Order: sequence, then C-alpha cells, then structure tokens
Amino acid sequence: MGAYITRRLLINILVFLLITIVIFWLVHKAPGDPIAMMIPADQLNSGSAAFVAAKRHELGLDQPLIVQYWHWLVNALHGDFGYSLVNGRSVTSLLGERLGPTLELMTTGLVLSLLIAFPLGIVAALRRNTRVDYAATVVSLGSVSIPAFFIALIAIYVFTVKFPILPSSGISDPNSPGLGDSLQHLVLPALILGFGNSGAYMRYVRSSMISELGADYVRTAEAKGAPRRRVVIRHTLRNSLIPVLTYVAANLPQQLAGAVVIEQVFAWPGMGQLALSSVGRHDYSVIIGFALIISVLVLISSLLADILYTLVDPRVRLG
Repeated sequence: MGAYITRRLLINILVFLLITIVIFWLVHKAPGDPIAMMIPADQLNSGSAAFVAAKRHELGLDQPLIVQYWHWLVNALHGDFGYSLVNGRSVTSLLGERLGPTLELMTTGLVLSLLIAFPLGIVAALRRNTRVDYAATVVSLGSVSIPAFFIALIAIYVFTVKFPILPSSGISDPNSPGLGDSLQHLVLPALILGFGNSGAYMRYVRSSMISELGADYVRTAEAKGAPRRRVVIRHTLRNSLIPVLTYVAANLPQQLAGAVVIEQVFAWPGMGQLALSSVGRHDYSVIIGFALIISVLVLISSLLADILYTLVDPRVRLG
C-alpha cells in the first residue's frame, strides 16, 4: 500500500499544479477590475484612471499573466498565498481563522447525516417494499430535492420567530459565551446540513444492504442457524460499508459546498461566507486560496476513499 500511496501522492501533486494554473487563469480572466471597484462610483473622475494604473503596477497586476502566476507559485511554495486586495491581510490568516468554524459545521453535519442515513437505510432494506421502506424513501427524497436554504428559512421562522428557542445567526453570543451557547448556535445549521446530505447516503446504505442480503453467504449463515441480528450487523452491514464509505469520502467536497450555503443563511463565520464576499469584491488572492483548499480536499478525499476500500475489504488490493 505504501508504494500505491506514494504514487498517488505524486500524481496528485501534478494534478494540483494543473489545477492552480486553471484556477489562476479563470480568476484573473473573470469580468471586473478589483482596483476600479475600490473607488466609489460617486468619486470617479479624470484622475481615477491614473490611480488605477498606479495601483495595478504596485500590485503587479499589469504584468503578463504567466509572470504573475510564476511569482504567485514561488511565494505559495514558501507558504505565502498573497494578501487580500480589500483589507491587506494575508490570505493564510484570513482563511485560517475561518477554517475552524467551517470544519466544526462540516464535521457535525457529517456525523448527523450518517446518524440519520444508516438506521433509515438499514431498516428500509430489512423491510423492503413495506410502509417503513416507503416512509424512509420519502424522507430521503425530501432531503435530496428540497433546497437547503429553503429548509433553513422555514427552520428560522419556526424555531426563532414563532418559537424563539434557537438563535438564527452567528456562532456564539458575545454577551453569554460558553459551551451551551455555542451548541445552541450550532443546532440549526448542523441539523439542516446533515439532513441535506443524509438522503443520498441513505439510498446508498439501502441499496448496498439489499445487495448483500441476497448474497449466498447470508443464506448459508441463516441456514446454519446464525441469529438474524448477528448476520445483519457482523456480516451484511460490514460488507455493505464498502460503497457507502467510498461515497462518503468522495462526497466531502459536496459537504463543503453545502456548508457554504448554510454559512451564508445563518451568518456562520466560515470560509464559505468569506469566499462569497470575496467573489463579489474580486479579491483574487482570497478566491484562489479558497479554491485551492477545495481542490486539496477533493484530491485527499479521493485517496482516502481508496484507502478505506482496502481497510474495509482486505480482498481489495491497490495496484
């Protein structure tokens, strides 16, 4: 496995370099000038063009794109991802202080989605084509088809406006900080994020369980008198984890995409909220930094899925 991981890491490094080229080119070719946007519309005059030209020269934005990319790459390899064009702060510190809240939301949402998906998927598979199965299917379809922001708005109306028991925005209350207050702020965004991803997971669990329940080894175990619960938990569930874990690992970037929407609705101070505001202000460095984090997450989750595959099923060998 060591040789396989090393080979995959080398391939991932090459892919990552290609991704940096594409992202850098796309961001800099997007319509709009971040320097011109610094000047309020009511203050534009004949001297604005000179100011914009001088500022672009100061920031190196008047150089050929390939030169800009080379300077950015050299600095990035030394851990310097540039500075925000809006407030002058380093991209590393800006994204770093937002990373914790995003990971907190993503991790809690992922745990909740698995806690919803696995019991529903297992019960639906064991009681296939019954009312329980149909009810679980309705829940999963609702999870997939109803937009997360719509559920979030309904939840805010019910639990904040109609029955004010949960906060609707922020990560904590400065006037009453503490663990209980943080958990209260986390409940709604994490639940909605977890519910939004649970439908697809549940369908994978159900289909994988149904496939394994029809396997010969299950019939053999039951013919030998093995208890139903033992057959399901120790044999069927373990083998059905293979495609489910692969999908969960490969779906981590989607989890982050969902977190971006939830952060915006609940004013959660994470990376997604920062990225969206940076897009509106054409803050090149921050946008590139965020996109690179997404890229790294995709590459790591792909490698993680392959490794999990071998851990769950020793018959699988990585070549």
